[in-house]
Amino acid sequence: MALQATPYKISLDISDTDRGVYESVKLTVARHPSETELRLSARILAYALFYHSELKFGRGLSDVDDAALWQISLANVIEHWIDVGQPDHERIIKASRRAPAMSVLVYGNSRVWAEKTLPKVNHLGHVNIVALPEAAHQQIAERLSRNTHWGVMIADHVVYLSDGDIQIELPLVALQAP
Repeated sequence: MALQATPYKISLDISDTDRGVYESVKLTVARHPSETELRLSARILAYALFYHSELKFGRGLSDVDDAALWQISLANVIEHWIDVGQPDHERIIKASRRAPAMSVLVYGNSRVWAEKTLPKVNHLGHVNIVALPEAAHQQIAERLSRNTHWGVMIADHVVYLSDGDIQIELPLVALQAP
């Protein structure tokens, strides 16, 4: 018998002063049985970082042709493709051809990945690649629960995440900007 996805109830209070976005959203996020807390928390952080009213979670791990998140217009056109993790350069190039905007939120030890991948995608002018600081991201993933309420403030490319008990600062590292 196949394992079922685990639903997570997430509430986000997003204050993104860099883009002028101020929203409170409630969502249910399915965690694939093989998905780690690090990847799930990266998907949720990506949702806050790139928030748009049309942003949706893709099938991700269960369908390799889907993005982790994507913004799809009412005409069913992909406007923004968002991946999390360390996708290979071929996936980035393929995704960048499918949408006018493409972003990657990198997590984990990304030094080797960046040295190998970035030179192969730096010619893509509409690709945004941002890395999360490893230790702070690990701290967030450890605090993720099935019912989570986060305050997410974004200012000057730094994410300040609060869960009511603590505040964690995540300075984003821009690896490639459009």
